[in-house]
Formats: sequence, C-alpha cells, structure tokens
Amino acid sequence: MRNTALAAGNGGSARAAASEPNNGRIIQMSRIYKSYGKGQNKITALSDISFEVGRGEFVAILGPSGSGKTTLMNIIGLMDAADSGEYALDGVDVSNARENSLARLRNAKIGFVFQKFNLIPKYSALYNVALPLMLQGRSYRAAKSEARETLERVGLGDRMKHKPSELSGGQTQRVAIARALVGGCSLILADEPTGALDQKTGAEVLDFMQELNAEGRTIVMITHDVNIAARARRIVHVEDGRIVY
Repeated sequence: MRNTALAAGNGGSARAAASEPNNGRIIQMSRIYKSYGKGQNKITALSDISFEVGRGEFVAILGPSGSGKTTLMNIIGLMDAADSGEYALDGVDVSNARENSLARLRNAKIGFVFQKFNLIPKYSALYNVALPLMLQGRSYRAAKSEARETLERVGLGDRMKHKPSELSGGQTQRVAIARALVGGCSLILADEPTGALDQKTGAEVLDFMQELNAEGRTIVMITHDVNIAARARRIVHVEDGRIVY
C-alpha cells in the first residue's frame, strides 16, 4: 500500500497540473488555505494543502478530530470554498466558480456517502436514489428505472419501497451508496462511512466500497480510524491543517 500524498509542500506539481484540462487526475489542489474568524479569533483550518487524486484511486484522508480533514472534505465536495489556492475537479477549475455552477457540478460529478446517511426520511429508498437524477433533469420514469437497477446492484432489490426507518443501518448505508452511484458520478466522497454502523456491518460496507473501486470507481474516504484507512490504496495524513508524511 502506498501511504504518501502525490504532492505536498510547495505544490508546484499540483499547480502545473491544474492548468491541464485532461490529465487523468480527478482532484488537483495547489496551495489551498482556509481559515475562519477574524483577528484574534482567526483559526487556520487548512494551510498550504497541495495534493492530487487520479482516476480510479481509493484514497483515505486520515486525521484526528480538529485536524482539518472535514474542512478539506467540504472543499473537495464543493460545499465550501478555499480562501486562496487552486482547485480543479475532473479537469474543471472551480477556484472562483459561482455557487450555482458549483451546485450543478457537485450534482453531476460527486456522489456523497455520509456517516449519518442523510436520506430523506419520508421517502422510500427508491425515491431517495432517484432524486439526484431528477435534479439533473431526468424524467421520473427514467430516474426510477436507473435507481431500481442501482439498488439491485447494492443488494436491496427487495427493499426499494421501504423508508429509511424501516431499514437496518447497513441497508440504509447501502441506499446512500446507491444514491452516490447513480448518474455515473466521477467521484465518491465518503465521510466516516462506517461511523454509525457496528463493526461487522461496517466491514461489509468497506468490502463493497473496495469492490466498487476494483470496478474503476474513484473513492475518497474521510476517517479518523487508521484501520479503516488501511482499506484504501493510499493514505493522505492530515494534521493541524497540513498534509504530513
């Protein structure tokens, strides 16, 4: 297993790569800084972050609470913006993109798997998975058809009409994974995907994510657990807002 970041420190290689429109890298970050607050209350969350993720990689971003990994995840997922630096997602420079453009790109390029699932409780598994496709402009019929196929892919063909409260934790996380898979998103971003699961069920979810990666899916997983991070092909260590070796 490779345990080092492709680029860190001065960020020269990442910056050069960010100017290339199609070079096999799905994430290219160069000299990313992020802070919160002002004056004496200013807290630096990320400092001089530079790294890359290639297509088809399975990368774990590993760090303790307060290390900056959640802030980094939010920037990767286009849910927050850096104060400075360059970021290209799937060949698109998003460093200065407007929020409506980011929302469209986020919906088209990134599938999210969260610790607490983030499904809509009143909707069935089928509708939860179909919803991102409808937000992309698909008809309900087309979205439902693809959602059904994807739920079958994750082993929930007999649970499509069930609401999240009627599913086990592992089944609920598989619905979330199915939602991340629909529409052919380029990147699956998983935030502590086993945090709300028991050990056995969590291991099954990680097994499935490894299967998806073996099929060519790009996965970036955020975790504080070194044993979970070991499931990835590469580990990026984050401490005090910096990538470390």
